[in-house]
Amino acid sequence: MAVARTTEIVAGSGKSFKDAMENGIKRATKTLDNVTGAWVQDQELVIKGGKIDEFRVRMKVTFVLKD
Repeated sequence: MAVARTTEIVAGSGKSFKDAMENGIKRATKTLDNVTGAWVQDQELVIKGGKIDEFRVRMKVTFVLKD
């Protein structure tokens, strides 16, 4: 039987929400082993000077704990 844990991360990008998600997963897998999935909980925009400055995503990342 496997035991999994979920952690929340926030990641950003100046290009797109997709790029923000990829940045978050890339960073999460540097620290966490056995990442098996992610759920995008929220998307946000940072606005500066009336324009989109950053795309942000809040994700729940699931990883399986080792025995």
